[in-house]
Amino acid sequence: MDPRMRSLMSDNSRYVESFRLFLENSTEHQCMEDFIETKLPAIISSIGDDKSAIKILGVGSGSGEIDLQMISKINTRYPGVPIKNVIVEPSPEQIISYKARIAKTPNIDNITFSWNNITAIEFEEQVDKVEQKEKYDFVHMIQMLYYVKDVPGTLSFFKSCLAPKGKLMITLVSGNNGWSTLWKKYSNRLPLQELTAAHIMEILSSMGARYQSYELLSDMDITECFIEGNRNGELLLDFLTATCDFKSNAPAELRDEIINDLKTPECSSHRDGKVIFNNNFSVIVVESD
Repeated sequence: MDPRMRSLMSDNSRYVESFRLFLENSTEHQCMEDFIETKLPAIISSIGDDKSAIKILGVGSGSGEIDLQMISKINTRYPGVPIKNVIVEPSPEQIISYKARIAKTPNIDNITFSWNNITAIEFEEQVDKVEQKEKYDFVHMIQMLYYVKDVPGTLSFFKSCLAPKGKLMITLVSGNNGWSTLWKKYSNRLPLQELTAAHIMEILSSMGARYQSYELLSDMDITECFIEGNRNGELLLDFLTATCDFKSNAPAELRDEIINDLKTPECSSHRDGKVIFNNNFSVIVVESD
């Protein structure tokens, strides 16, 4: 890999900016909101049975928008039951946004929030030092496993954090979208590892874990990526390639190849003069032992 190709995660401010732009241009949050409304109630229907309090662990929670929607559903299912929500999030800016969102959220007097401004691996290292490990009724890892080196180890650890009847919910890109097309071709030339829901299900099966998967159809408008000098387009390219300032730092040949591939049917469709990237992703729900 070219030494100028730094991971987007190495620049927290640029990552947060590109991530917010990704959310604005994609239907990802809308798809998750629909999933939370229609599927999550059944998933969490028994996690708090016979428990005096419900413990939730969010790993890579970002700005908390999706977290708070899921917590609302759990609150509705178990009205008045105290909820302890533990957040693991390495970005200070995202934590600030999360706290600001909490301040505007009604009906959460029974919920306490515990903040850990660390990575998933750092959290795992902290927990391993404690003799009696805390167990959680609901653990969620939304679009964050790409940044973990030992994926099987991380899955095994967070599955071990589940209390009886607990659920581990993972979201990740599916195996049949634009991301997987890029990764299969360029994974050895970009900072982000190739990882799809199909890989996760293979790992879970090898562990003997019980799980269920759901595919969500999503897309993203990447038209600005092809407008020379467009800052939004450059930030979206950063997010698509997981590379800090991809347009400036990638070798010209690689940059041109990827920009051309983003226009192909394997990655995107063309509608009303716009280039629409296939952003399909999966939700995998793992059962406790």
